[in-house]
Amino acid sequence: MNGFLVVDKPPGISSHTVVSRIRRITGQKKAGHTGTLDPFATGVLPVALGDATKAIQFLDESVKEYRAVMRIGQITDTQDCTGTLLEEHAWQQVTDDDILRAAALFLGPQKQLPPMYSAIKQNGVPLYRLARQGSDVPRELRDITIHTIRVEQISLPEITVLVSCSRGTYVRTLAHDMGQHLGCGAHLVSLRRTRSGPFSIDNALTLEQIALNVEGGEPGSWLMPVPSALGKLHELQLSDSGARKVLNGVIPAIGEFLPTCLPVDCERVLLMHGERLLAVARCFLSEGTSTLRLLRVFT
Repeated sequence: MNGFLVVDKPPGISSHTVVSRIRRITGQKKAGHTGTLDPFATGVLPVALGDATKAIQFLDESVKEYRAVMRIGQITDTQDCTGTLLEEHAWQQVTDDDILRAAALFLGPQKQLPPMYSAIKQNGVPLYRLARQGSDVPRELRDITIHTIRVEQISLPEITVLVSCSRGTYVRTLAHDMGQHLGCGAHLVSLRRTRSGPFSIDNALTLEQIALNVEGGEPGSWLMPVPSALGKLHELQLSDSGARKVLNGVIPAIGEFLPTCLPVDCERVLLMHGERLLAVARCFLSEGTSTLRLLRVFT
């Protein structure tokens, strides 16, 4: 069983727990998620099964989308609803226009200070462990981009926003920072990821639906094939002899490509034999000749 499974993660469990349950449901030992969601968060959690685990490094999940609900007037130590309440402030003076202006300020490239309650490591120790010990250590600002932010609903003290952002963005920190700008503080009360790169909530299945599919004898019919997940990469078709060479870790000859032309310099490509993905390779130019280097072979 090889491919990507888009799980609609439920609240209250870790991403690691989801992967463990998928292993038990599918009987597949090789499994791993492509990027964590906080335990309280829900939505798109891509899980790679079988040979798809080898392709995680080639995925383009640089853009992620979320529906987030923030509550103004309260600040927590985790910047979300799972933390300890630190401060409360009046929020009744905040207007709809204030909220719309605040959201607009966070559009585009910017620096973001990661929260203490995060898995980022400092000297090999996750920040959340230091935070639990009462430490608040200096952190480096990170470059992020908020591509779009749309206020979907205002029902004070709660505000619902739709966010499209770069990988590595902490949406709970975005909510916290918006609250600071509004002068009353804020924290996240719910977070739902609706897209992560090529994986959409429209294709996501709950753990219960996955279990029913497996029991119904439909193994693999709900998996996204690896080539589809890597769809932005150019495909090169190989002849039978070229395919055999690649599976043995050997670069095929120019005449073993169909057609016999190679892409431009420094482009990652998929080496295919019919519908089967054989390898991910890098194509580069050397003295006017296009050459391949195998990055990962799928056996």
